[in-house]
Amino acid sequence: MAKKQSFDITTSVDFQEVDNAVNQAIKETQTRYDFKGTDCELTFDRDAGSVKLEADDQFRLDQLVKVLREKLSRRQVPLKNIDEGDPDIGSLGRARMTMGFKAGIDQETAKKISKDIKENGFKKVQVQIQGEELRVTSGSRDELQDVIAFLKPRDYGVELMFGNYR
Repeated sequence: MAKKQSFDITTSVDFQEVDNAVNQAIKETQTRYDFKGTDCELTFDRDAGSVKLEADDQFRLDQLVKVLREKLSRRQVPLKNIDEGDPDIGSLGRARMTMGFKAGIDQETAKKISKDIKENGFKKVQVQIQGEELRVTSGSRDELQDVIAFLKPRDYGVELMFGNYR
């Protein structure tokens, strides 16, 4: 019997890098001229996997989001994995927002990926959904590489990572 080859499809966010990016964004907002004399806050909650942003008004909140996104991209945090909430404008124009991070592939996206692989006509390729990741197996390494090449340009709302290639 031929040995089966496989790889895993996952997505994740390094929360240490998110923490570093938040700290860098806080430092930048303390030194930027347009944030002088304002009450803008960034708070990272590691347990919830989210960042709370609070600013004096909608414009400053937008600038705060822009600074944070820039710092996250420089720290190689996948921006596709950010789940931005709607801004909440409170009394006196105070604006709040929560950014969440997707750390795994949800069931709906996993089913869509599996369906796309099966519909594209990859023969002898099997896809198993295992919690928040997918395992793709085949008898041929070339077939697996074709599956990776097929999935890379597609947009599923999360940054796909391919690992455990054996």
